[in-house]
Amino acid sequence: MRNLIYLIIIFSFACNQPTEKTPTTPYIMVLGVAQDAGYPQMNCKKECCKRAWKNPELQRNTSCLAIVDPTTNEQWIIDATPNIKEQVQILKQKTGTEKLDGILLTHAHMGHYTGLMHFGREVMGTDNLPVFAMPKMKTFLEGNGPWSQLVDLENINIKALKSDSTFNLNENIKIKPFLVPHRDEFSETVGYEIMINDKSLIFIPDIDKWEKWERDISELIQKVDYAFLDATFYQNGELKRDMSEIPHPFVEESMELFSELSDTDKQKVHFIHFNHTNPLLIEESSAQKEVFEKGFNLAKEGQVIRF
Repeated sequence: MRNLIYLIIIFSFACNQPTEKTPTTPYIMVLGVAQDAGYPQMNCKKECCKRAWKNPELQRNTSCLAIVDPTTNEQWIIDATPNIKEQVQILKQKTGTEKLDGILLTHAHMGHYTGLMHFGREVMGTDNLPVFAMPKMKTFLEGNGPWSQLVDLENINIKALKSDSTFNLNENIKIKPFLVPHRDEFSETVGYEIMINDKSLIFIPDIDKWEKWERDISELIQKVDYAFLDATFYQNGELKRDMSEIPHPFVEESMELFSELSDTDKQKVHFIHFNHTNPLLIEESSAQKEVFEKGFNLAKEGQVIRF
């Protein structure tokens, strides 16, 4: 009898525990936060990477967002990174399926499109998987191997995009690509605005200095609900080379630029795309504390943004 009472108590306790509700509207999920080469970076023996080689839990995937619509059982990712197989597994753990309904590309740097190789006949052998790309990016993929083979074998079907032209990803989700200045050796570079339920999120993983853009990023932040922005480097001197050769807005510069924003608008900012040298990858670092104290956020793998 006593054992029966214990079982009843345990069952009652278990039933009353809070459970995560199944999403009923589209959402965004962060699948990676690091710069193109991931974290730690290959062959890096510096202190910044030693800790992550020793502890796999500290390792991070290349920056990538998933767009998930549980009402239609569809899901897309922004950028096909070198970590795509791990990222698709992360997505599967959340949604129950690894099936992708399309990929949106930002540009032709190694961390943003090279994962497309997994959709060829050597691995997935997909059938006309939609790949959304700007015109120069489309031409680059169609005219250069091995990517052209994916097109010729109809593993992927490239959908041409137009800057500042909004299109429907499905009946619930709208997407608007917009050009940003970057080192465009092989293609244009775009950010994306994702619109769901009258709310919006902008994703700009790569851009040159903010002042090189004809748009005012501070004004744009005020107009949207979330802003996932380039945080490749925390400060000047992070690399022992001329950092003007790889222009990105330093996080210190971005925080100064955004200092006049309201507290509410600052909370919209989620820094992402961290180089392996960036101290923002280190939990409880002084850099992390400064970002939080100034009212900004850091993107985290597995993070879900609900609309």
